[in-house]
Amino acid sequence: MEKVLFKIAKLWIAGKTIDDALISAKEAYQFGRHAIINKLGEYHTSKKEINETMQEYQKIVKSFKKWNIRGAISVKPTQIGLSISQKEYYNNFEKIIHDASISHVFVWLDMESSEHTDDTIEIYNTFFSKYERLGIALQANLKRTENDLHDLLEIGAKIRLIKGAYRENARISFKTKKDVDYNYVKLMKILFKKGNEFAIATHDVKIIQKAQYLSKKYPKKFEFQFLKGLREELKPDLIKKKFVVSDYIPYGVNWLPYSIRRIKERKRNILLLGSSLIQSHRV
Repeated sequence: MEKVLFKIAKLWIAGKTIDDALISAKEAYQFGRHAIINKLGEYHTSKKEINETMQEYQKIVKSFKKWNIRGAISVKPTQIGLSISQKEYYNNFEKIIHDASISHVFVWLDMESSEHTDDTIEIYNTFFSKYERLGIALQANLKRTENDLHDLLEIGAKIRLIKGAYRENARISFKTKKDVDYNYVKLMKILFKKGNEFAIATHDVKIIQKAQYLSKKYPKKFEFQFLKGLREELKPDLIKKKFVVSDYIPYGVNWLPYSIRRIKERKRNILLLGSSLIQSHRV
């Protein structure tokens, strides 16, 4: 059963190794897309596991030039030490930023569950003043995000706007698709009016269309970001229209919990996955 599930998951996951991720990134680049590589895994409390994760990110950063890939990495705070302490997290992220600065690689800081939002924003503020090729994800399903967005834009932060994949309490989050979508569009409008160098990370066609409309009204440097393997039919058209398109490429042995969360995140992802599976067999 696991082999069957992995075959399906391979549509949006590169594989289990760094080379799998780099091969997928190279393929994306050949189609005119940028690549964002993320090693799967979170909530690490083992120093051994954290060190292995660190080594892999450092290897990826150094490999982009060798593989001739225009790439970035996306790091989850709890996979590099936040589950142990802020100090561990800070020291490890500092090492990643150091290597990224040498190789001129963009680093995205992923946003996890709401209990880590403050720590994630704090570390972003600390390092953004030292390294400007640094972005942070914000989740439209959280009610606090509008305030966070305004605060971050004041320092010129680079934002990736996502809907959010973590189950949160109704007191602090929007629970219906309608409410999340409404807030996403609201935040997106703020980005186009006040931001620069941001990412619209969604598979929602209507929101993507609204982003294209807003880009004409407010010309800004931004990109569309998609999960590897999803909305393949849209990507060539967006590139043809001169938009920057990036594939978010996860890899690693922890593919199963990630895939399950992605499906649970939005029921529509099941339909998107099925559509992508059909298209892949037609090629």
